Amino acid sequence: MSTPSPARILLADDHALVRRGVRMILDLQPDLTVVAEVGDGAEAVEALRTTRVDLAILDVAMPRLTGLQAAREISRRSDPPKMLMLSMHDNEQYFFESLRVGASGYVLKSVADRDLVDACRAALRGESFLYPGAESALVRDYLERMRRGERLPRAVLTPREDEVVKLIAEGHSSREIARELTISVKTVERHRENVLGKLGMRDRTELTRYAIRVGLIEP
Repeated sequence: MSTPSPARILLADDHALVRRGVRMILDLQPDLTVVAEVGDGAEAVEALRTTRVDLAILDVAMPRLTGLQAAREISRRSDPPKMLMLSMHDNEQYFFESLRVGASGYVLKSVADRDLVDACRAALRGESFLYPGAESALVRDYLERMRRGERLPRAVLTPREDEVVKLIAEGHSSREIARELTISVKTVERHRENVLGKLGMRDRTELTRYAIRVGLIEP
């Protein structure tokens, strides 16, 4: 009887040291193999156009596209791979957002050596991985509502507004943001005003705190 092929994994993290550590954990498993490594969310989306992958492991906060933004794009594909988010932060909000954009779970980097393999196998079986720190009644209620197929609350901001907030928080000017997103400066300013209005905020400092809280940038 032939042995089944190992699950093919894409690994996205902007720190080469983290990628190396994660790869060492995964390559020790006979049923898992890393077939692609990339340094940001945009590269992850691009790599999936040419590489067949069963599971994408995405760092929450990365340059260009965050892991959460990449996961949202990947989940729109006709046949997306399973996804897991990787993060330094034990943050319930990141965890909820990970589930909402289509990931199967959320693994803390600090305990990746303990949790990552189990999380990969759970995701590949089509199950959610609930990391030990996230076992609150709130999280369990959210998962139960997902299982029942209930409508879950929409994100506060649109994907485009998320992109604008990330770039503002990283210190880019309106002109630089317009060039990066191929939109007009006037459109950037309109997005900025809409975001400030939606979030009830006044300036870049408050937007930066928000961007850190929801995983658009690293603190």
